[in-house]
Amino acid sequence: MKVIQASLLFCSLFISGLAVTSTALANTTNPSQQQEQVQQISINNASAEELAAKLNGVGLSKARRIVEYREKYGAFTTIEQLKEVSGIGQSILDKNRAIMTL
Repeated sequence: MKVIQASLLFCSLFISGLAVTSTALANTTNPSQQQEQVQQISINNASAEELAAKLNGVGLSKARRIVEYREKYGAFTTIEQLKEVSGIGQSILDKNRAIMTL
């Protein structure tokens, strides 16, 4: 009888452990899933406030310059063209390239 009880106890602990492990695995996200969750921003359509809020290293002043440049010269044709805006350099492009779209 004790053997049966010990076996039942072992089985219930084993099954509980599997349930906890599968729940923990289900709650984790891999890096590729996290990248999909990052919301992109269009440098041709976003307002200065949106640009400032979403772009790393870009405050409202730089964001306004991006919008002014866009209004003066038209839509950006490449992400690299942002470097023509005063205050926007390669480091800002590198920090934000993954989320910027045209």
